[in-house]
Amino acid sequence: MSADAALRARAARVVPGGMWGHLHAARLPDGYPQFFARAEGGHVWDADGRRYVDLMCAWGPVVLGHRDPMVEAAAARQAALGDTLNGPAPVMVDLAERLVDRIAHADWAIFAKNGTDATTGCVTIARAATGRRAILVAEGSYHGALPWCTPVPAGVTPEDRAHQHRFRYNDLASVEAAADAAGQDLAGIIVTAFRHDNVVDQESPDPAFARGLRALCDRRGAALILDDVRAGFRLHPAGSWEGLGVRPDLSAFSKALGNGHAIAAITGREALRDAAARVFLTGSFWCAAVPMAAALATLDALATRAVVPRLAALGQVLREGLAERARAFGIGLRQSGPPSMPLLLFDGDADFRLGRAFCAAAAQAGAYLHPRHNMFLCAAHDEADIATVLDAAEAGFRALRAMPGAG
Repeated sequence: MSADAALRARAARVVPGGMWGHLHAARLPDGYPQFFARAEGGHVWDADGRRYVDLMCAWGPVVLGHRDPMVEAAAARQAALGDTLNGPAPVMVDLAERLVDRIAHADWAIFAKNGTDATTGCVTIARAATGRRAILVAEGSYHGALPWCTPVPAGVTPEDRAHQHRFRYNDLASVEAAADAAGQDLAGIIVTAFRHDNVVDQESPDPAFARGLRALCDRRGAALILDDVRAGFRLHPAGSWEGLGVRPDLSAFSKALGNGHAIAAITGREALRDAAARVFLTGSFWCAAVPMAAALATLDALATRAVVPRLAALGQVLREGLAERARAFGIGLRQSGPPSMPLLLFDGDADFRLGRAFCAAAAQAGAYLHPRHNMFLCAAHDEADIATVLDAAEAGFRALRAMPGAG
């Protein structure tokens, strides 16, 4: 029995379903590991010692590379002083000042642990600020795993979704219709930095759509909330919509902020400061100092290493290499999303049979990919890693050629 299989058998006895949530390997192709032993730079090793070029990067938190020396040194220095204390360490103020300095719209910051904490906090602050209840949410968008936003209906009641109205991403007319349905009760609109719904082609935000949301919120006295949990610090160092010239009232950050250390942030405009002070947001570990020190070091590295353009350039090399190989094999491959956060889907693959076979073969060749979720590059990846992924992709394309319906 492999080490991974033995761990799964043990987990099945003491963990419901053997694992929970999006990290459950049962949702991945056969042969994918559930357990990992270590990570370094742009690579991970599973419990059986197999090494992969890692294109999931812990599902997004790792932006510089696993165990980045600068980040880990900062975390270790803070750990020697203390982590979870009776109140925040001075590093909390340092980090809040840094975010206010870096994030274009930010006049203040609040810290938490997970992306769901941050998106939920933004919605709560918007309602407190406006005295209203209704929130507009795009169909299919993922904003976290609490009952108000989880994509899985088990345990969720209609009351958990009360006061929500749906619109279609990049469809301003549908936003206006949802706002009309909310009427005078509209508290805010929450929207992802780009359309990164699972299992569908990704969409960049239409600038006119983004500007329209901003104008609608201004006109109706509602808060524009940017869910930058997944994309934050990967597309623009000052917030993902800064390149569009659109600044939200509130933003939710997590994932890349701490390069793998558990931290999230809510940032907002001055007009919402009082509401943010009035709501009760807290958690036993929300002021842990070690992740804050790691986040400070991560922000410094993002600024000094020109990470955003590097990720975009590496992603473009990967995108072009995959397209060239797919054409050579006669495979209908669709690539979408920012090059640094790629999604791969295959034509005519509604059940993801082709995607699973492709990724299974690529994993055997040393590349950890995902058959239906967007992936992530990190600054520790280099040209040799991209070449390894492209070689592994060739193994995946060869596997598809042996299957009916792949062309």
